[in-house]
Amino acid sequence: MSSNTLDRFLTENLEDLKGKGLYNEIDVVESANGPVIKIKGKELINLSSNNYLGLATDERLKEVAINAIKEYGVGAGAVRTINGTLDLHIKLEETLAKFKGTEAAIAYQSGFNCNMAAISAVMDKNDAILSDELNHASIIDGCRLSKAKIIRFNHSDMDDLRKKAKEAKESGQYNKIMVITDGVFSMDGDIANLPGIIEIAEEFDLITYVDDAHGSGVTGKGAGTVKQFGLAEKIDFQIGTLSKAIGVVGGYVAGRKNLIDWLKVRSRPFLFSTAVTPADAAAATKAVELLMSSTELNDRLWENGNYLKEGLKNLGFNIGNSETPITPCIIGEEKATQEFSKRLYEEGVYAKSIVFPTVPQGTGRVRNMPTAAHTKEMLDKAIFIYEKVGKEMGLI
Repeated sequence: MSSNTLDRFLTENLEDLKGKGLYNEIDVVESANGPVIKIKGKELINLSSNNYLGLATDERLKEVAINAIKEYGVGAGAVRTINGTLDLHIKLEETLAKFKGTEAAIAYQSGFNCNMAAISAVMDKNDAILSDELNHASIIDGCRLSKAKIIRFNHSDMDDLRKKAKEAKESGQYNKIMVITDGVFSMDGDIANLPGIIEIAEEFDLITYVDDAHGSGVTGKGAGTVKQFGLAEKIDFQIGTLSKAIGVVGGYVAGRKNLIDWLKVRSRPFLFSTAVTPADAAAATKAVELLMSSTELNDRLWENGNYLKEGLKNLGFNIGNSETPITPCIIGEEKATQEFSKRLYEEGVYAKSIVFPTVPQGTGRVRNMPTAAHTKEMLDKAIFIYEKVGKEMGLI
């Protein structure tokens, strides 16, 4: 018999979320996660996937994944430090280091794991972390796990960062101080001011940490936000995911060899979790090789992103200040945001509503993620449906 206390807690709080329009219904996709998906037998133009380059369904990646399964099996069989390190993992890490322009790289089971692993392996209760207030949840949790003093600075506000870095440094309370930022902020699509952050980091001897989950494969002609600004030599930690633009699953940290050596002996997800599967390691390597050999998919992604952005902006939607293909339509009130998303679905567009706590209360939005795999016809149809539903609901 379950606890009455637990039952009461769950029932009351689930009802509260539903009443406020904050309960998230999870949809089941009955097809590959491509530019068009099927849910409950209905085909929808998919504008909610972070499969930016369409690589999740790429035939070249499928082929190497199938071959890896045939040769190595479906699982790595152990943690990396026992005998779970396959030659496939080494090839992936060497390829990632070339891709990011660093001495070395280490692969993890997810991008979330990277932030849980890397921050707590280096920072502790005697340190401080300067963290952008809009950083991803995995960064926030990684900071908490480290037990370091967390000092939030206003989003991309260099004056506030400099002030807080100066205070932290001059206090003499901390052995080490780190500054952490997303490269691309996933809810608004804006890009971190990395040159400004580096200038402050050099002034106050800060460790620099950039999570480029939404930048790798997208910014810098595909090479990422750090590369876009030409700062590979100056960033200590480059974090990325092997999902999103890479199209597979997993994550990585790229940096100096001594940093990667340290993470291999001190980061807990590396030490205590079974390694990335052979198929995923092989497919991710192939994806990165494709990105390094051609900008074709990246060019198409930006062309489609700019096309959709222009179309929605011309209709009168508030698309914020995105500098990337990520295109939010900011509605505001949570229930209205969820109703808008529902109506788009009914008309044939899958664009998921994003509400609190993922974004601040009162800033609910439908976030659009155009990809390289979308056709102009798909985007035109989506823009037509946005116009229809927007006018119907009095949003434009």
